[in-house]
Amino acid sequence: MQVDTLILGAGAAGMMCAAHAGSSTLIIDHAKAPGEKIRISGGGRCNFTNMYTDPARFLGQNPHFHKSALSRYTQWDFLDLVTRHKIAWHEKTLGQLFCDDKATQIIEMLRAEMAQAGAELWLQTSLVDLSHDGSRFSAQIEREGKRHSVTSRNLVLATGGKSIPKMGATGLAYDIARQFGHTITDTRPALVPLTFSDQRFAAISGVSTPVIAQANGTAFEEALLFTHRGLSGPAVLQISSYWAEGDAISVNLLPHHDLATTLRSARQNQGKRNVTTTLAEVLPERLVTHLAADMPLGGNVGDLSDKRIDEITGTLRDWALTPTGSEGYRTAEVTLGGISTDRIDSKTMMSRDVPGLYMIGEAVDVTGWLGGYNFQWAWSSGVAAGLAVTKQT
Repeated sequence: MQVDTLILGAGAAGMMCAAHAGSSTLIIDHAKAPGEKIRISGGGRCNFTNMYTDPARFLGQNPHFHKSALSRYTQWDFLDLVTRHKIAWHEKTLGQLFCDDKATQIIEMLRAEMAQAGAELWLQTSLVDLSHDGSRFSAQIEREGKRHSVTSRNLVLATGGKSIPKMGATGLAYDIARQFGHTITDTRPALVPLTFSDQRFAAISGVSTPVIAQANGTAFEEALLFTHRGLSGPAVLQISSYWAEGDAISVNLLPHHDLATTLRSARQNQGKRNVTTTLAEVLPERLVTHLAADMPLGGNVGDLSDKRIDEITGTLRDWALTPTGSEGYRTAEVTLGGISTDRIDSKTMMSRDVPGLYMIGEAVDVTGWLGGYNFQWAWSSGVAAGLAVTKQT
């Protein structure tokens, strides 16, 4: 079988690429259905992009690499596609756009776009062997117990990273990239809950509160969720991309509350009240009880000195914690790091060393913030490679 373009991976980036790569395109995936990460994202409603997509909200060793693709296929371009397919959507928070109905609508939209472009999709298909003779790629693939030989002028790596292995995620893209001389930057789980070996927050699992969480100088103001294993919620998922094992994090439990003024007022008017009773009007009661076990928060408000009030306020504004680790790739939404971008053309996503080899989506060393940014990178990089392929063929 001969095709112009063979795409490995029928996820967000791969399908978007197939929709733009021309009619002689075969996209394969070992899964039973395409777009599984799309299906489960956003609580089943898919946070498909973000209104505030900006290059500064992406991580990677080269902070400029992703600018070209993101500028040439923007969040507004994808939103236009969603609208043309009559998919109802809404903004949830912080520019995050979701389907009103089901995430599967995005998958159906992409399948329709691929079908219109003439791309062929093979599911439950595995790559057995891959080689390159200098002009064409030769792939041995297995489908329904049968071996097939496929040759193609172009090969697109769109198999993602290592996150959520139960859905079939592997390091295949990294292995193939290495095979053709590309290097891989250090990878680790990102957008992932952080854990503590002593399960110190088990008693307040389920408690959530707005915070400003910070790791290595980068801060996010969103909700924090205490779990049996540690810390989660948007604020923690965000800083996990900037956190490394052994690092401390800082949590401001009072992002918009002047606790010092509250305590001084209570000292004057309600001096016999317990300090924790006043704190429970500002923070979740279960959290206050937990904090009181580690911090000297007992006694009456009327007995607090100005110095002590400032100490309590300072501690709650800069609660230092050192996580033991993270929940790992098992629950990580994305993989930080990946195929180094130093030998990839930022406009076409093609290898500078192997003509016809393209690398897109999560497989590449580009990682976005939580909130639809990683899907937008998938759409933008997929379109960049798809359009480049059509010019090459």
